[in-house]
Amino acid sequence: MPPSPAPSPASRIRVGSAPDSWGVWFADDPAQVPWQRFLDEVADAGYAWIELGPYGYLPTDPGRLRDETGRRGLSVSAGTVFTALHRGPSVWDATWEHVSAVAGLTRATGARHLVVIPSFWRDDRTAEQIESPELTAGQWQHLATGTERLAREVRDRYGLEVVVHPHADTHIDTEAHVERFLDATDPALVNLCLDTGHYAYCGGDSVKLIETYGERIGYLHLKQVDPAVLAEVVAKGTPFGPAVRQGVMCEPPRGVPALEPVLAAAAKLDADLFAIVEQDMYPCPPDRPLPIARRTRRYLRGCGV
Repeated sequence: MPPSPAPSPASRIRVGSAPDSWGVWFADDPAQVPWQRFLDEVADAGYAWIELGPYGYLPTDPGRLRDETGRRGLSVSAGTVFTALHRGPSVWDATWEHVSAVAGLTRATGARHLVVIPSFWRDDRTAEQIESPELTAGQWQHLATGTERLAREVRDRYGLEVVVHPHADTHIDTEAHVERFLDATDPALVNLCLDTGHYAYCGGDSVKLIETYGERIGYLHLKQVDPAVLAEVVAKGTPFGPAVRQGVMCEPPRGVPALEPVLAAAAKLDADLFAIVEQDMYPCPPDRPLPIARRTRRYLRGCGV
């Protein structure tokens, strides 16, 4: 009998989706679909992995959450937290109170990752600017040392890996800011959740980042931006929230970056990676997400994952 063919490197990439792809940005908002509907539909669309989304959207009782996901054939890949560590040691206690709650629930689901998103320099509901878009040297130092401390505590207490998510309208957004953050942090503690849509929104090249900092890529979020809408957003200086409402994030393969080269570059890393679909579209009609999710899953199968 001939030997079995070696598995494709892409087979080490596990695809999932997230509440974000159902228009969920907040733990409780009447504009969002109920969590039961999200779970039903994400399973129906063909995904086996999900993220927790904003803490409190899905049940926070570990037993109930395991029951609800398990009976739908779903597993959890990660939890998500927002932090403002650039503000220095004074925010540590409040930060840890939130992070420890999310990390505890994440560990209880069997997940191994905690996605850390830097706080917005705009208000996440009104889009009003509340901080400078640029950090001082001292604030960069607080951000780096605070993130390393957070990653160490999360690893030692909960066994989770911290992956930091560069995000539009935060201080870790552009190529220059992402590289500065990576160069300032310990690779043994801090890696990236590369969001292809946010990085493109901020002018970055995902394939280049993977090829240059491959050892720091610990997790992927898959999304695309509509180049025409993005050009208008950049020209007008539109904040991220209103840009989403204008449709700046679009379903693949209608936007950029092309996901096939991104996935091919990620497959060359020879690492086990999650690739979680996150199509920002808050708010959205409740019947819109499921057809998009089905088409996106079908498209990604065509990309070999």
